Amino acid sequence: MGQVFPNNGTLRVGTRGSALALRQTERVVELLNQHFPDLICDVQVVSTAGDRDKQTSLQILGGQGIFAKELQLALTTGEIDMAVHSVKDLTSILPPGLKLGAILEREDPRDVIISNRGRLEELPAGSTIGTSSRRRIALIKRLRPDLEIADLRGNIDTRIRKATEGPLDAAVIAAAGVDRMGWTDSVTQHLSIQEFVPAPGQGALGIEVRDDNHRVLELLEQLNEPQTAMCVEAERAFLRAVGGGCTSPIGAHARIEGDVATLTGMLATENLEHMCIDTINCKPFELADRAHLMAAGMLEELSMEVRHR
Repeated sequence: MGQVFPNNGTLRVGTRGSALALRQTERVVELLNQHFPDLICDVQVVSTAGDRDKQTSLQILGGQGIFAKELQLALTTGEIDMAVHSVKDLTSILPPGLKLGAILEREDPRDVIISNRGRLEELPAGSTIGTSSRRRIALIKRLRPDLEIADLRGNIDTRIRKATEGPLDAAVIAAAGVDRMGWTDSVTQHLSIQEFVPAPGQGALGIEVRDDNHRVLELLEQLNEPQTAMCVEAERAFLRAVGGGCTSPIGAHARIEGDVATLTGMLATENLEHMCIDTINCKPFELADRAHLMAAGMLEELSMEVRHR
């Protein structure tokens, strides 16, 4: 494939301003430069609502898209050519005129425990564990109902420090973020996908573009990892099918090994009192359809549980 931009062309790459977001964007720029050595990338930091307010609970802030809306607006208005996201931060339906131009090869999709007091099952009763995710809260309540849960926001280094130095006893954080920052030594435990189902898209970076920007879309074909993209799309199909957003108590993870795909889904009621977790195997091309079927079954099962309480 030849050069998509002229030799003196500049690609405006939008990103959040956190250390983790900048690290992720650096990786995207490195990959772009490997394929297009003459391409100039201008990284532009866009402040998002979620970054400006690191104290208020995500549920109070409004949750859906608070780490993406301003980047999406900058794309729509033409201020940037592409935006780098953690896919798990995106709403299930993107704004009109925008699409994911590439999904990069996924890193570790699991959640991890950060603690000086041991693994999740070893924490003393009454210990305080921090997270701002309703999915993680629901899963913690299922596995360790005897723990206290505290809302935990802030940059990843702040969250790790609060879990290792206090006031918290532990925290649950995405493994991929810890790995990208080079802080794997702080991890106490990797939580299994079957018991602690990740958020849809967790561990994957997505590049959002305008759907009419054909030059950038052609360029991003070089960065897209088809198998990861197929899995992430199935996870997001599950998210859409249950009517959830990026802060809903919903988990989904798909993987492909050879000609067998595995999809694990998790759905909890809004009050977090009822939960379904299921895993199915299918052909890779069936993933999206099976995600819809799984979602429909879980919605029906939870509805029956609530009715028969």
